[in-house]
Amino acid sequence: MSRIGKSPINVPAGVEVEIDASVVHVKGPKGSLEQTILTGLKVEQTESQIQVSIKRGHNEAQAYFGLMRTLIANMVSGVESGFERKLEINGVGYRANVAGEVLNLTLGFSHPIEVKLPAGITASVEKNVVTISGYDKQLVGQVAANIRSLKKPEPYKGKGIKYVEETIRRKAGKAATKG
Repeated sequence: MSRIGKSPINVPAGVEVEIDASVVHVKGPKGSLEQTILTGLKVEQTESQIQVSIKRGHNEAQAYFGLMRTLIANMVSGVESGFERKLEINGVGYRANVAGEVLNLTLGFSHPIEVKLPAGITASVEKNVVTISGYDKQLVGQVAANIRSLKKPEPYKGKGIKYVEETIRRKAGKAATKG
C-alpha cells in the first residue's frame, strides 16, 4: 500500500472539486483541469479533503494508487497557485523574446526558431532566463523540455539551454601537446 496514496488531499478555499463516475474536475482561480480516474481506484470527497482508495478485488491498482493521488494533488495546487520552470540560455548571441503567444529564440542556427506556446502556458524572458508558467504541471514540464531539446547544453563551453537548477559537468578540451 502506498504511503503517498493514503494521505488525504486538502482542498483550499476558492478551489472547487467535482467527482463524476470516472472523471475528477478541478476548478480554481487560475483555470480548470480534469483527470480520468484510473480503473480499480475510488476517489471520494469529504468537505475540504479528497481521499483516494483501492476498490475491493483490484489488487493490481496498487501499482498506480500513489500516482492517482499525486495527479489530483498537482491539479489542486496548479489551479490555485500554478507552476513554473526556468530555463537559462548560455552562449554568445543566444537570445529569447516573447511576442504574444510565440517564443522567439536565436540559438546560433542560420534561422530564428519560433515556439508557439499552447493554451494555458505563458512565457516571460528576463536577461537570459526564460520562465515557463501555467496551471497544468505536466504541460509546463513538457513545454520546458521541448524548448530545452532545441539546443541542449554542450559539455565543453556550456552553450545551450539548461534548467536553472541543472548543473552541467564540464569536460576539458584537447590538451596542447609538447612536440
